[in-house]
Amino acid sequence: MKYLHTMVRVNDVDASLAFYCDALGLELVRRHDIEAGRFSLIFLAAPGDLEAQIELTYNWDGDDLGTGHRNFGHLAYAVDHIYDACQRLQDHGVVINRPPRDGRMAFVRSPDNISIELLQAGEALAPQAPWDTMENIGDW
Repeated sequence: MKYLHTMVRVNDVDASLAFYCDALGLELVRRHDIEAGRFSLIFLAAPGDLEAQIELTYNWDGDDLGTGHRNFGHLAYAVDHIYDACQRLQDHGVVINRPPRDGRMAFVRSPDNISIELLQAGEALAPQAPWDTMENIGDW
């Protein structure tokens, strides 16, 4: 048995690609627009890691995704430098729901309320301003 991917439904392809690719840093692996079924499948992966993919599923006629409030759980990615990753996300207008106060872990949400956990690869970084004093915002 081999892990292939995690699928999440999205309502806005452009907003989702801006979040997952531009802000989070994933890369587009492949995309299938299925005219007959009126849906798109968009596969993304972390740079250099095609083994763990996320599949964004977009139904052209819309989906009621609800709030996505923790019923899915979360996606998790290891990052080389958690403060730089959070700054890049913040520069793209992403709210850091659980800041990396401990130099180890942060949470953000996608445009469709999918919770994304970021974990510092290796040892935690030393606490650093302004992250070490930031409060949680909303749910994560």
